[in-house]
Amino acid sequence: MRIASLNTQNMRLLPNRELGRLHGAWDSDDPEDPRLDPIDRRLTADLLAGIDADLVALQEVFDLATLEHFHARYLLPTGTRPYPERVCLPGNDGRGLDLAVLSRRKLGAVRSHAALTPGDLGLELPEGVDPEMPIFRRDCLMVEVGALTLFITHFKSPYPDEAAAWRTRHLEALATRALIEQHFDNPAEALWLILGDLNEPDDSELPLPRATAPLEHGFSVDLMARMPRPERWTYYDPHSARYHCPDVLLASRALAARYPDAAPRILRKGLGTEAARYQGEHLPGIGRHRPHASDHAAVAIDLPGL
Repeated sequence: MRIASLNTQNMRLLPNRELGRLHGAWDSDDPEDPRLDPIDRRLTADLLAGIDADLVALQEVFDLATLEHFHARYLLPTGTRPYPERVCLPGNDGRGLDLAVLSRRKLGAVRSHAALTPGDLGLELPEGVDPEMPIFRRDCLMVEVGALTLFITHFKSPYPDEAAAWRTRHLEALATRALIEQHFDNPAEALWLILGDLNEPDDSELPLPRATAPLEHGFSVDLMARMPRPERWTYYDPHSARYHCPDVLLASRALAARYPDAAPRILRKGLGTEAARYQGEHLPGIGRHRPHASDHAAVAIDLPGL
């Protein structure tokens, strides 16, 4: 099974007066040229078609109608095989940007945890955190596909207050770990994979450990670490001119041991050319900043036999 993950950068259907048009791959608080929107989304589709994954975990999809429109109007016209299983459940993002799944494999249980509160998991609350507020800024979407269980995530970004965002992201990491520990009698021996955008900066100047540390340090195996360190980046921040790797594949120890040679591929051909560290081939039509498929690269991995 080939699994891929992509933050689609603010994919949503525009209001009814512009029905049938998708928002481009740009953030809504930055002024951009809307005439590039359809080109962006054709590039998003071209990127995913080239990967040809059996299952794709997507972040920043507005709703199911957006996903269905993208699948029918953009993805299928590339000639890629259809994805019969299409899921996008409501999450907690204030702009409505949710987690989504496209799958050619029959899905088993699909479970949202958007309503989960710290009290539901018995987590100790950091100072200033409302115990009745949902833990996940978006969601943690649990998806069963064959023998594998996926935990698709999109944690809080480190803006605008990095310290406050760290607390939120750390709580999200604790909650994701608790969900896995509750779901499996022995998490180390189960087959599971955490994937998505953890929004953990590579060079945080905060005097704190990584907010996502509860998911690391022996609890999981970081499959991205199987790549050379200089190649381990999926996102270029044009404001700071820094490169980061917020997109992850964190495998259970059993899954990592079953596939000791499985290494991710990072597909950067959909990034704008402003991410100058990437000197490889770009999709036709890519610009310096836009048009582009997303501000994130896609990540893919092959797990034969699942």
